Amino acid sequence: MKIGLMSDTHDRLDAVERAVKFFNDAGVEHVLHAGDLISPFVASKFAELEAKLYYVWGNNDGDREHVREKFGEIGVKPLGRFASIELGGRKIALLHGEDEDVVRAVGKSGLYDVVVRGHTHQASIQENPVIVNPGEVCGYLSGRRTVALLDLKTLKAEIVELEG
Repeated sequence: MKIGLMSDTHDRLDAVERAVKFFNDAGVEHVLHAGDLISPFVASKFAELEAKLYYVWGNNDGDREHVREKFGEIGVKPLGRFASIELGGRKIALLHGEDEDVVRAVGKSGLYDVVVRGHTHQASIQENPVIVNPGEVCGYLSGRRTVALLDLKTLKAEIVELEG
């Protein structure tokens, strides 16, 4: 089973639409968003997502109560600053990742098969422990609009550049 990973959408509506289309076309059943959605109006762009969305807060998310309300309209509940998720027999830690020491500690804890994080806007895949940063959907800092796919059976991830 492959799942979708994304982070740092930063109000870039056209890029969010591309990411949603990519994940729908890929047929993923679950998408994990590692924070920094930013504004409430972006939540509606996820209404077309056919997969179940998991979302944690990032350091730049603004009006959280309004974001929570808008996500509630599409059946999504923000999971706080950290989420422990079980999918396909795997335990996944989902966090934004502002503190590198925390990211490393969660990875080395042995409690999770995979750590999914964001914040740096740099797409990266680390093995042993598996730590995946899908990069930034918005493309503002790196100039690349990226997401990732993770195969839960093999724990292999791939970074995917969104077109456009």
